[in-house]
Amino acid sequence: MNTPADPNRIDAYVWRISAVVIVGSIMSILDTTIVNVALATLGHRLHSPIAQIQWVVTGYMLALAAVIPITGWAARRFGAKQVYLLSLVLFTAGSALCGLATSATELIVFRAIQGVGGGMILPIGQLMMADAAGPKRMGRVMSIVAVPAMLAPILGPTIGGLILDNASWRWIFYVNVPIGVIAVLAALRTLPWLKAGAAGRLDIRGLVLMATGLPLLTYGLAEIGITGSFTAVKVLVPCLGGLALVAAFAVHALRVPLPLLDLRLYRRPTFASASFAMFCLGAALFGGMILLPLYWQGIRHETVLDTGLLTAPMGLGAALVMPLAGKLADRWGGGPLALFGVVVTTLATIPFGLIGAHTSILWLSVAMFVRGTGIGFAFMPVMAAAFASLQRSELAHATPQLNVLQRVGGSIGTAVLAVVLQRALTGVHTLGGAASAYGTAFWAATALTALAIVPCIILLRAERAARAATREKDPGVPAEALAEAVTA
Repeated sequence: MNTPADPNRIDAYVWRISAVVIVGSIMSILDTTIVNVALATLGHRLHSPIAQIQWVVTGYMLALAAVIPITGWAARRFGAKQVYLLSLVLFTAGSALCGLATSATELIVFRAIQGVGGGMILPIGQLMMADAAGPKRMGRVMSIVAVPAMLAPILGPTIGGLILDNASWRWIFYVNVPIGVIAVLAALRTLPWLKAGAAGRLDIRGLVLMATGLPLLTYGLAEIGITGSFTAVKVLVPCLGGLALVAAFAVHALRVPLPLLDLRLYRRPTFASASFAMFCLGAALFGGMILLPLYWQGIRHETVLDTGLLTAPMGLGAALVMPLAGKLADRWGGGPLALFGVVVTTLATIPFGLIGAHTSILWLSVAMFVRGTGIGFAFMPVMAAAFASLQRSELAHATPQLNVLQRVGGSIGTAVLAVVLQRALTGVHTLGGAASAYGTAFWAATALTALAIVPCIILLRAERAARAATREKDPGVPAEALAEAVTA
């Protein structure tokens, strides 16, 4: 007698697809964090001032921001696997060229090529995972996949320190080449070939508006950290120009039948609140992550390698709870877990506001671990809730939008905390005063994290409303099936 297949069971092919996506995602995430710790070395080796060499990071970010909006249309037009393979090839080729660069200008150009590939890797990968898993299993799949992705930013400084201490700076980029080749071969063998769908004509006007507006906004936010001011001309002009172009795109997208990105998805309360929560969590997570490495190196005078190891507890905390968070999100929805996670993250950030020049490393490590568990309970359930509210045909529109929100939120959080720290350090001449300045910045990080509580409450209420509507239509619906109510 044949037993019926368990609809909640995740098939092996879903895990194989996820494993391929993990390899590509880790490669792009690791590269960003490794390069960040190598800027001083790059400037010295290529005889360039920091104002020029910082474009190695900024140029990558701008290229990445420009290409993200087109990934949805490209996946529909050419097929997700084809676009994913192209992104891997571009990123790998860009990495090899970066390693061969002989000047800062060449390196910046080659990093832009890397950014074009890197900007497509994560959203296309998420699209394929979401399509394979389905909304009911999305939380578990995303939480497992997110474990190495969460560890990558922690491992980046450590690997970067090892490379810089023992090999040429060129290996910061060369290290991606063998990983990229493996990722391409695995994708060719594992990922399913999907026929190109009805993508419609490319929304040229929307592409022009987003491909100029988003990089302008990203550039302006990056300049905040360099100028140390929100009101500098190099900040205001690109930020206001970028916002105006993005707003013009929003008006345009709501008027045409086949826009580059379907903003009508935000009419769904669950998706809208989950997206807003993703933006706030991006600001809290990535903004807070810049302060600890600076504290360890600037106040405690730790090496780059030791700094990477000292920031590991936060990634470990997140990695340990994410699988559990994914299972609970599939059962109860993302709202309750996201709210719990944000509250824990906020409370665990408070000890850093009291930080000093000689605060116990053990105490800070415990606080970082707890903060990581909060992030683990918050981040993936929010993303799973956003994906679970969609139909499969809408995933190509949603994945680039969620990536844009996360990255812009992270840029804003990073810029705000960089300015707070820079202003707090102004006029400080003692180690204790400098440590207190970091405490001021961490209080700002606490407030930034607390802001994410509001969209999580909205998400919780939206999910409860969806479940209540399901119960009203069918009072006998089993409790397990209510987790799918948010797809309506």
